[in-house]
Amino acid sequence: MGYTIAEKILLAHTSQKKIEPGDFIEARVDLALGNDITAPIAIQEFKKAGVKKVFDNKKIVLVPDHFTPAKDLKSANQCRILKEFADEYKIKNYFEVGCVGIEHALLPEKKLVLPGELIIGADSHTCTYGAMGCYSTGVGSTDLARSFIDGKCWFRVPATLKFDFRGKLKKWVGGKDLVLYTIGRIGVDGALEKVMEFSGETIRKLPMDDRFAMSNMAIEAGAVAGIIEPDEKTLRFVRPAPRKFKIYKSDKDAKYEKIYEFDVSKLEPQVACPHLPSNVKPVGELKEVKVDQVVIGSCTNGRISDLEAAAKILKGKKAKAGVRLLIFPATQDIYLEAIKRGLVEIFVKAGGVFSTPTCGPCLGGHMGILTEGERCIATTNRNFIGRMGHPKSEVYLSNPAVAAASAITGRITHPEEII
Repeated sequence: MGYTIAEKILLAHTSQKKIEPGDFIEARVDLALGNDITAPIAIQEFKKAGVKKVFDNKKIVLVPDHFTPAKDLKSANQCRILKEFADEYKIKNYFEVGCVGIEHALLPEKKLVLPGELIIGADSHTCTYGAMGCYSTGVGSTDLARSFIDGKCWFRVPATLKFDFRGKLKKWVGGKDLVLYTIGRIGVDGALEKVMEFSGETIRKLPMDDRFAMSNMAIEAGAVAGIIEPDEKTLRFVRPAPRKFKIYKSDKDAKYEKIYEFDVSKLEPQVACPHLPSNVKPVGELKEVKVDQVVIGSCTNGRISDLEAAAKILKGKKAKAGVRLLIFPATQDIYLEAIKRGLVEIFVKAGGVFSTPTCGPCLGGHMGILTEGERCIATTNRNFIGRMGHPKSEVYLSNPAVAAASAITGRITHPEEII
C-alpha cells in the first residue's frame, strides 16, 4: 500500500517499518517551538521533571510574539521566563524584540524548518510550514515540555483528505481566498484531526506566500496539518539550505479518506463573516457592511507580497475618515523590505500606522482591540466571538487587497471598485 506525504514523514521519524491511520506512534521531532503564551507552561513542566539539560539546544525555538513588546506586567513576566530559560539552557534560537517576527513567518524565513521535517509547536497555526512539504502540527504545552527533554512526541497517525484545485485564478484572488472557500465548503470540523493535502494545477502556480496562507488556515477546518507537495518554487525558497533535507511525495496508490475537486476559475475574493471562518461569502455580497478598523498583517498575510497587494490598492489614496488602518509586517526583514520598496510611505500617506511584528490584534491581545459594536476586516485567520476584543464586536476575514480597498471606502469592497 502506498503512503501520503504526511504518512511518509511520520514513518521516517519512527523506528517502525509501517504505519496506518489510527496508529499511535512515538516519533523524533526536528524542531520544537514555543511562544510567550505557551512556552512558560512547558518550561514549568520541564523543570518539574528534574532533568538537567534539553535534548538539543539548536532544535528548540522560543519566539515571544503574542503580547510583545510587552503590553503589561503579566506579559513582561511571560517573556522573562523565556529569556531566562534561553540563557540557562543556551537555546540558540531565541528571538527577542528587535529580531523577533511573528513565529510562523519567522521560522521559514530563517530556514529553521525545511521540507520533509517533523515540526511541533505549542501554537495551533504551526501547520503553516506544511506549505514547504514538511509535517508540522500544533501540540499542547505538556507535549512541548516532553519534547524539550528527549526530542520526541506521541502522535496519532491521521487520515489524509486531498483537495485538488484546477482553473486559472481571477485577478485579486489568491491562496487566502482558496482556503476560505475550502473551509466554507467543508466547515470548521470538515477535516477534524486529519491532514489537508492541497494539490492540483492551481496550487502549483501559487507563489510560496499564498501557499503559506493556505497551510496556515488548515487548522480552521480542524486539520492537524496542511501539506503541499514540494516543487521547484519550494526549492528556490529554501536555497541555500543550511542542512540536508528530503523531499517526500504522495504515492500514486496512496489512500485518501476523501478527495475533493474544485474548479476555481470563476472564484471571486472570499470573505469570512462573523463568527466562524466557515461563514464565507463572495465579497460582492457584503458591500453594504461598514467597517471601523482594517488590519493588514499576521502570520497568515503579513508577508511582503501581501503588503505589496495592499499598497497597490492604497497608493495615492486615503483611508476613509474614521477608519483605523493598522499594518503589521510579519518579520523585521519584511518590514525592511517594505521600506526599501516604498510600501511604508504608501501606507503612512494613506493614513495607516505601523507596528513592530506582533500577533497583537489577531487574538485580541493588544495593538488594535475592538470595543462593543465595532467591526473590523482583517487578513488574520480567526473571527470567533470576542476574538479581537469585545464579545459584541465583529471580525471579517479577507485577503490583503480586499482589506485595503475596504479601508478606502469604509465598507467591505472588491478591489475592482478601487482600481
